[in-house]
Amino acid sequence: MDSVTVGTLFTNTTHAMALRATIYKAELNVADNDRAYYGSHALTVARHPSETDERLMVRLVAYALYVSDDGLLTFTRGLSEADEPALWRRDLTGAVKQWIEVGLPDERRLLKACGRADEVIVFAYGRSADIWWAGVRHKLARARNLKVYMLPVEGTLALAALVERSMVLNANVQDAIVWVSGEKGEASLEVVPLN
Repeated sequence: MDSVTVGTLFTNTTHAMALRATIYKAELNVADNDRAYYGSHALTVARHPSETDERLMVRLVAYALYVSDDGLLTFTRGLSEADEPALWRRDLTGAVKQWIEVGLPDERRLLKACGRADEVIVFAYGRSADIWWAGVRHKLARARNLKVYMLPVEGTLALAALVERSMVLNANVQDAIVWVSGEKGEASLEVVPLN
């Protein structure tokens, strides 16, 4: 076999072995009484092969909490792209107005994001969220444009149980509590500010 054939075989095999994102469709109806925002959104969300149902649904909740009529809030390539958050709001010039992370990001990543965006928001969740926060809070104290929220484990696990490839979700927000209902049930999450 010549080198061209070997290279072609390797490239084709690598392509065939690459894991692809799974596409989810969501009709998200938002009634946010805290912000007086009400709207319906037809969303297509790509789920990275290593992403859990819980993380996917936390991204949708983050969207519900920050969507507005400006239409600038978008899902990014997320886990596929190290230099992008889960969601962001960029203005027409490309400047990042809001950088929204979900999970337990490294403090260096957050400090770098604070230098790139007007506002950085983190939705921390999972069983080790308290430990994560205890380890990074002092390192992040100087970041004045950072807001960190914690979502309770029971709530995010209940949220994960609502996942379907095609789903209709209703998100009602009042007094920092998000109530999400869908075909498979409902979940309630208190959005707890940490800083």
